[in-house]
This record gives sequence, C-alpha cells and structure tokens, in this order.
Amino acid sequence: MITLPSRTKAADLSGRIVAITGAGSGIGRELAVLCAARGAYLSLCDINEAGLIDTADALRSNGHEVFTSRVDISDAEQMATFAEATNDRFGGVDMVVNNAGVGLVGGFLDTSLEDWEWLVSINLMGVVHGCHAFVPSMVDRGRGGHIVNLSSAAGLLANPQLSAYSATKFAVLGLSEALRMELEPHGIGVTAVCPGVIDTAITQTSPIRGGNADERRKNMAAVYRKRGYTAERVARNILRAVDRNRAVAPVAAEAHIMYALSRATPPVARWVAAKLAAVAE
Repeated sequence: MITLPSRTKAADLSGRIVAITGAGSGIGRELAVLCAARGAYLSLCDINEAGLIDTADALRSNGHEVFTSRVDISDAEQMATFAEATNDRFGGVDMVVNNAGVGLVGGFLDTSLEDWEWLVSINLMGVVHGCHAFVPSMVDRGRGGHIVNLSSAAGLLANPQLSAYSATKFAVLGLSEALRMELEPHGIGVTAVCPGVIDTAITQTSPIRGGNADERRKNMAAVYRKRGYTAERVARNILRAVDRNRAVAPVAAEAHIMYALSRATPPVARWVAAKLAAVAE
C-alpha cells in the first residue's frame, strides 16, 4: 500500500484507492474511467452486474487495477461486506463516492408507500450504508480522505412532480453537511454533489406515476437529450469539487441557479420549481 499525504489532489490520484457505488453506468461509470485515468486503484459495485462487468473489462483492458462486487446498496450487510473486501484488497480507501440511486416521477398523491420505501432504501439509506461501511475505517487510518454523496438539483429546490425523489435528495444534502462538520477534525472532506438535467439512462428507467406515462417519459427524455449535459462532464466536475473541498457542488447551469435562488430568494425559487415541474407533467 502506497502512503500518500491526505491532501493529494484529485487531479492526481496516483496510488489512491477510490470506491464508487453504481459504477455500472452513467455518472458512476464515467467517474471510474476518469479516476483510473488519473492513477487511482478502483473498488466498484453495482446491482447491475452486466454493466459492472462492462465497466471493469474496459478499465482492465487499459491496464487499470479494479476490484468489483455486485451489491444492493439498500442492504447494509452487503455494503459492509463490500467495504471489508475493499479494505482487505487495498488496505483502506481514500475516497468513497456514494453515487448509486434511482428516480421516480410523480406527485405525492400518485406516489405509493411502496414507492417511498423503495426510494428511501436506495437514495437515502444507500448513502447511509456506504458511509457507515467505510467512514469508521477511514477515521481509524488517520490519513484523511473524501466522501462524495450524490444529491441532486432536486435536493436544492423541491419539485412537486418529484416529491419523494426530492425528499430523499434533500436528506442526502442534509446528511452530507452534518457529516462534513463531524469529519473535519479527521481531515476527511465531504461533498454533496447536486447535478441538474443530466443526459443519462435515468429518464428511461425511472418509474412514472400518474397518467400519460409514456408521453411524459418521451417529453422528459427529449428535454434531457436536448440539454446535452453528459455524465462525463459531471465526473470532471465532481473531481474538481473534491480538489476544492466544496461542501455543496451544483453541476450544470440550472443547478447553480437553483442553489442561488433557494438561498437568496425562496419565494422566487418556489415559483421556478413550479414552472420546472411542468416538464414532467
């Protein structure tokens, strides 16, 4: 195990150990590729085993060292086992990215309790499980490091057509800000990343509750595709935020606007949120 100072920049991850959840596609995959290109050793997990294998094979074909495990992040025991295997393989981790998550479109009246339980178990408790599995050993090592938790622009500004999703992402933001204060004495930074409209498969995989689901999905996918903000750009912004030890990192222009409005002029922010909700209707 190579010992490096805790303040090593994410621009140079040589010899650093990075664990990423949801690495089988989208932002997680692009972040894995970027971290590997910057010299990191990778520990990757995803519930989508086929996607995870594709990511790992592509990295290994370029000579990168990668450990993988199929993990359901909603299962605390599976996350603990993944963290233990990662620590055994690499001797610890320097950065943990709790990226895996799911979406669901629908207002509160159209969202079932089963939907709520599913979203909370993955989007919130998945992050809790990732932190619970990795952070204690990072503290014990005493080498500092960084935790990255994926929130969302919907965690900055509530959307009435994303009520349950927004709730989980607000929770991730709050958890991240509290954890940042707690871990600062240990030299461990925490960043909540809040992407805006990002062109990933989430527009195709997210359940849509309420009427006209097919038409709404088509319209939503068209908006995201036209926006054209890629997962690769998000990955670069994540590592830039880690370099700067940002507490909150909005990604894409709309996320920056939401962040500013939510703090400076809440009434205007709520008006904007209502207009944005029309995209999902």
